[in-house]
Amino acid sequence: MSTKTFASQADLEEKQVSFTRLSDNAYAYTAEGDPNTGIIIGDDAVMVIDTQATPVMAQDVIRRIREVTDKPIKYVVLSHYHAVRVLGASAYAPEHIIASRDTYDLIVERGEQDKASEIGRFPRLFRNVESVPAGLTWPTLTFTGRLSIWLGQLEVQLIQLGRGHTKGDTVAWLPEQKILFSGDLVEFDATPYAGDAYFQDWPQTLDNIAALQPRALVPGRGAALTTPEQVAAGLAGTRSFVADVWASVKAGVAAGQDLNAVYKATYAKLKPKYGHWVIFDHCMPFDVTRCYDEATQYADPRIWTAERDRQMWLALET
Repeated sequence: MSTKTFASQADLEEKQVSFTRLSDNAYAYTAEGDPNTGIIIGDDAVMVIDTQATPVMAQDVIRRIREVTDKPIKYVVLSHYHAVRVLGASAYAPEHIIASRDTYDLIVERGEQDKASEIGRFPRLFRNVESVPAGLTWPTLTFTGRLSIWLGQLEVQLIQLGRGHTKGDTVAWLPEQKILFSGDLVEFDATPYAGDAYFQDWPQTLDNIAALQPRALVPGRGAALTTPEQVAAGLAGTRSFVADVWASVKAGVAAGQDLNAVYKATYAKLKPKYGHWVIFDHCMPFDVTRCYDEATQYADPRIWTAERDRQMWLALET
């Protein structure tokens, strides 16, 4: 008997990396829909936003950084707690790993389970996973709401603009240059993963990003958005996906449908509009399951374990 596996487990193709300069201080490390890393170069130090999934993968980011600066990498910022964003941190040997207190609390609550389930979902994204140190990636500095880090004269604001992708989402903002690093709150031509999301809060959080009027934005996945028009498109695409999933699931719940029926109907509705986005088939089961939870009885996301992943995948893909 064959067992159906995650769509992503058949995803073996290496992606082409781009290193995009947004200003004298800001760069985006992107790879065709794989998780992005942001780089801020200040007067006296470098800050990295999201680390890549393993220390070996992070070495390629470091190589790119060293092509443009020899300043020390002092700060690593975690936009949220997901393993694919944080497990490469040790490669940078930073003085500080910074996260919101909400992100820290999520690592305490579910970091181990998340690590195991994510590695199982996306083998290619955890290349040389044996290079990850034992244990979890722990912040050394946490904050609530807002924190300014000064890289010499360059101010970087770390801000919680609201819940969306997770409850701990943090953006990095260069106020003078109006450049924003959004983490997975914003995606571009890439399907938002919403397995740990707050569907009803996410659109307002995107509006809060828009209110900053970024001239450039580095999304969690997808190409760097280098004009206000591209930024608006990225925000609009993410917002419409989140709203469309919520509307479809909410309607199914109101009609008394079970999760399997809601998933199939929602997939069919969204496939024509979003099916060309990367990881669509991978994300939809998690997104609809979390949305169904939120629309019925679970205000907060339930912990994903490797076993829960497998059970969900089998139940929804039959």
